[in-house]
Amino acid sequence: MSQTATVDLVRARADFPILATEANGHPLVYLDNAATSQKPQAVLDVLDHFWKTENANVHRGVHYLSQLATRDFDRARETVRLFLNASSSREVILTKGCTEGINLVAGCLAGSPAYPGAPKIGEGDEILLSTMEHHSNIVPWQILAQRVGATVRPIPITDEGEIDLEAYRSMLKSGRVKMVGIVHVSNSLGTVNPIKEMVALAHEVGALTLIDGAQAGPHRLIDVQDIDADFYTLSCHKIYAPTGVGILYGKRSLLDALPPYHGGGDMIHTVSFEKTTYAALPAKYEAGTPNIAGMIGLGAAIDYLISLGGASPLSTDAERRQALGRAFDAVGEREHLLMAAATDRLLEIPGLRITGTVPGKAGIVSFTLASAHPHDIGTILDQSGIAIRAGHHCCMPLMRRLGVSATARASFAFYNTFEEVDFLAQGVERVTELFS
Repeated sequence: MSQTATVDLVRARADFPILATEANGHPLVYLDNAATSQKPQAVLDVLDHFWKTENANVHRGVHYLSQLATRDFDRARETVRLFLNASSSREVILTKGCTEGINLVAGCLAGSPAYPGAPKIGEGDEILLSTMEHHSNIVPWQILAQRVGATVRPIPITDEGEIDLEAYRSMLKSGRVKMVGIVHVSNSLGTVNPIKEMVALAHEVGALTLIDGAQAGPHRLIDVQDIDADFYTLSCHKIYAPTGVGILYGKRSLLDALPPYHGGGDMIHTVSFEKTTYAALPAKYEAGTPNIAGMIGLGAAIDYLISLGGASPLSTDAERRQALGRAFDAVGEREHLLMAAATDRLLEIPGLRITGTVPGKAGIVSFTLASAHPHDIGTILDQSGIAIRAGHHCCMPLMRRLGVSATARASFAFYNTFEEVDFLAQGVERVTELFS
């Protein structure tokens, strides 16, 4: 019996109530998981329980409800630490999403006179970003570069959608590279980048690294200590958690050294008009009232994944981490099979071209039709209850590199079925008939 045989993902589909609904009079076929995932009943129940029984602010009150909320909020942070295999929960910063996490790092690296010894990016320095980056891992670095006089340089990719590692090695030799930002899994192509190797190469020249883990978090086991990235971000509404929740992991030595990003309550130690001192991590980067319910919901989403792997909140950390591994083994295997089936089925359709053909990619199939624009594809599929994404996927530089204005994208989660793959293909066939 394989390690994944005990993880019943087919039965787990029933844990997601929204999948039993209809869209435009048809059973919902939800294939837009790269944008946001659906939420299991376990997460919905935890959110309902929080709002009904313990809604209060955290870390400030001495009363009963505040103590309950603080307990569950802090417990969720520790669950996230386990999820990432960070060395300390102090390295786990709550944000609104990947976008805010990247902006936080870029903003802090502009430097501050009050932190003369902190790492910074300045005039003449270079920031390397892959051509397949999401806009959220491009624009913040452009803003920083314009502010301090640095340069953003794109790392080339191949026609298949793979990082050109030789070009990357050559770019690192300039002697001016201070930051490398790389997406772990491409949201448009599904490419899984060799981030551990790329991080090691960047560190050889003294550059910092930031990994955009938005698309990796829902699909694979992450170990930030093994990757050795300086910063790693998560977009948690893609990991079956509520929207408006993200995580920034940063090495403690860097987070301690860098200046604050936001100012306000809870991120201070003392305040006077003469001088303000700041709180220890992680509060230093979490000004104001946090998304308490969202963080607790994230903890519940991770607990749900752990339960798929056969462990509970009462299991040891080692057992829970092993259960996460089993769950992600099963998730990855099923999503790969769904993606492969969709690829084979779609390629039977005349005039259809798939973008992103690197072996071992994640469960994303992006495609174009010779006869129809992606927006038309998405609109017609929606009439049959099939939800996909159509557009540039916040990857306009990538679209230009591929020579297209947009693609249609079907992205899979473990709760999708092979019947839904057939519905997708049949829907695309109807599109070709309409536009022929």
